[in-house]
Amino acid sequence: MSAELPDLLHRLNTWRLRFRAWRGSRPFWAGLLTIAGGVPIGALPYYNIKLGNLSLQMATQAGAGGLIIGVLLVTLGLTMWFHSVVRVFAGVASIVLALVSIPVSNFGGLLVGFLLSMIGGALAVSWVPGQTAAEAAGDDSGESGSAKSPAQPSAGDSAEGADRSDGAADGKRAGVAGIGTDVLEEIDGGRHRAAG
Repeated sequence: MSAELPDLLHRLNTWRLRFRAWRGSRPFWAGLLTIAGGVPIGALPYYNIKLGNLSLQMATQAGAGGLIIGVLLVTLGLTMWFHSVVRVFAGVASIVLALVSIPVSNFGGLLVGFLLSMIGGALAVSWVPGQTAAEAAGDDSGESGSAKSPAQPSAGDSAEGADRSDGAADGKRAGVAGIGTDVLEEIDGGRHRAAG
């Protein structure tokens, strides 16, 4: 066993961990699916498929439109990777371009590119950055000291309660306790609505 092998394994492991951290800080799979959807949408109008002596040409009159949509989807996928702040815009744009590719580019790259781009766009719109362990620990300790007590009324709640004249003498609404019954409770001088 050579001395270079442990060094190589260490470098590979370091690269793998860096890539994993990079992948986790952005909508990686959304970008990958969007790029994978853009390739068939942009490329299929220019393919000539040969089946024996039979030549099947997929080119359409709107081949340039399919190429533009494919290039834009690849660009949006790369934007999701390298500029994840605009992930919602990139996701919505990729969904719209995937829908436009149905009539323009051979049914959205024979539906393969359409489906991949739609799923990638939906993943980009729904992706939110995760919290690191330090942020999660900071949030747990910060909640106990800085969280607003549910018993503290806000200015809007007390003004809303004062304007309401529903005949509740002590701040409680008469009614049968059960599912969906609202109860107005007097807490710290203000009325608050609670489910009863």
